[in-house]
Amino acid sequence: MFALVAIGVVLFTIGYRIYGTYLDRQFGINPDRQTPAHKNYDGLDYMPARTPVLMGHHFSSIAGAGPIVGPIIAVAFFGWLPAVLWIILGAIFVGGVHDYSALVVSIRHKAKSIAQVAKRMMSPVAHKLYLIFIWFTMIYVLTVFVDLTADSFAKDGGVASSSLMYIVLAVLMGFSVYRMGFSLVKASVVFVPLVFLAIYLGQVVPMGTPPALAHGDPKTTWTLILLVYCFVASITPVWVLLQPRDYLSSYLLLACIVGGLGGIALGGHSLDTQAFLGFGANIGYLFPALFITIACGACSGFHSIVASGTTAKQLNNERAARPVAYGSMLVEGMLALIAVSAIVVAGGALAGNSPAQVFASGMGTFVGSFGIPQALGTSFGLLAVSTFLLTTLDTGTRLGRYIFEEFLNRWGMKWHLLATVTTLVLPLWLALTEFRDAQGHVIPAWRAIWPVFGATNQLLGALALLTVGVWLKRTGRRTIFVIAPMVFMFAVTLLALVMLFFQNDFVVIRVISGFLFVLAVVLIVEAARAFGGERVADEEDLPDTSPPMPAGGKVC
Repeated sequence: MFALVAIGVVLFTIGYRIYGTYLDRQFGINPDRQTPAHKNYDGLDYMPARTPVLMGHHFSSIAGAGPIVGPIIAVAFFGWLPAVLWIILGAIFVGGVHDYSALVVSIRHKAKSIAQVAKRMMSPVAHKLYLIFIWFTMIYVLTVFVDLTADSFAKDGGVASSSLMYIVLAVLMGFSVYRMGFSLVKASVVFVPLVFLAIYLGQVVPMGTPPALAHGDPKTTWTLILLVYCFVASITPVWVLLQPRDYLSSYLLLACIVGGLGGIALGGHSLDTQAFLGFGANIGYLFPALFITIACGACSGFHSIVASGTTAKQLNNERAARPVAYGSMLVEGMLALIAVSAIVVAGGALAGNSPAQVFASGMGTFVGSFGIPQALGTSFGLLAVSTFLLTTLDTGTRLGRYIFEEFLNRWGMKWHLLATVTTLVLPLWLALTEFRDAQGHVIPAWRAIWPVFGATNQLLGALALLTVGVWLKRTGRRTIFVIAPMVFMFAVTLLALVMLFFQNDFVVIRVISGFLFVLAVVLIVEAARAFGGERVADEEDLPDTSPPMPAGGKVC
């Protein structure tokens, strides 16, 4: 098993150095060009961050449960070989290109969203359709991740306690750096060890379910609490919670990677499960089911929304774009390989457990190679997953707020509040809806929604690549490195949506799948019309006629 994971790590490293350098040249990366975080500094959304801090935010926001849940499900149904091949090749040549190009095209358009870039490069119609498509994707992301997080908290009060401590520590770190003058190094020395101490303390003092909200169902209670958390966290300035929390979570990520890889190396685990289980499974045929199931482990449209939503507004220097975007995608690929290893250790089957539980159990086995008690290692795995979920939840809510305000072209605190509430209503309804499978058994909301979430998410990735392709063409740059993965992702996702429309048992999901398919086709037509349009300059290179913004502030 170690040899397989080591090969993946080596290929990711080579891809970052060689293919990443090629992408730098294609995008014309210039470290002397001022980024929107400095030009449009406002202390709320536009705020330059050091590369480690921003990479922590970006990775924590894009990771969520995707690179863990998707690969584990894929291995259970198709075997480890096709999953590993797609994770490695997809992350290097599809997902990494998608994430990096989305960030670059955004900072070249004053940190505007992919939808706003589409408006300039295609048409106002494309802009509105993009916003609708992105907003529905946010709804799916929030629904799936709220349901998974609530399930984890309900089943393990220790993880809930550790997560609460982690949020408090992040807020304290934000105040210590931005209001008390602590350096990032000093704050890290204090708060990083406290995060790991919280893992232990969570098991000592597990949190119970607040009885006033429970009504006999702990998961429902946690669903409501988490949605309130999303509301509050998504409207606070980024320095209060988002930046410090995501920075701290990067250390959990590093511990996951080091603990997983080290445990795999020292544990001597073998590949006892089958490499390939066949082309057909209960979740569909290998093409397209494998690709939409693995989702974030190889390519995710959600990443383009994060890159052009929050990350572009915090990028301190263009040179940081590759490590933050392309690098984070490759690290996510490594996390996906560790998730594959976790289910291989479990015998290749879910056995009635959630993918998060399988991953946590695998982490317990891996870190056990260092002499750490398996129970504590398992708790660490669950906290890591929950942390990634929490960061995606409030980032996703913030992005949903951006999209809603952009669609209405209305801004200000009143619209912040309205847009946030509106974004959270549908996830609340879906998360509390009772879903049943073909046999009539009640199933979790995340499991019912995951197939259409994967298809929608991947299709959003194809649409983002489509927008980038039009931008490259109309600014006189090469396009093949974006067009090739775009065509593949369209083939995968459009077929998946057609199959979901005709085969899914849930009417709501069938209707939304058909609606999104039509939106995607119209956007493809709009892009085809714009592809041969006249040559234009990057918006950052045009004269700035907007009102002056406050000067850039402290870089965290």
